[in-house]
Amino acid sequence: MALIDDLADNLARDTIEAMEKFGNDRLYVDVSRVLGASSTTLQEAFLTSIRLRLAERRGRKFLEAAITAAETGATAPEAPKDLSIGH
Repeated sequence: MALIDDLADNLARDTIEAMEKFGNDRLYVDVSRVLGASSTTLQEAFLTSIRLRLAERRGRKFLEAAITAAETGATAPEAPKDLSIGH
């Protein structure tokens, strides 16, 4: 449903901005609890948007560091081990 996705993603974006502004990296947990009290469907969509947005930021930060390392000859950052390989 597009409405749920739009509402959840807008709230996720605003929550992440507030987390950065106030240095509270767990604010999304409290917002999630408020949502869960009224709509578990919106809560799940919100948490999905939060996870996607935070993961994208971590990936982008890694990519930027890897590019900088390649351009300057510095040591490239190491990606986390993929523990799912071979299992």
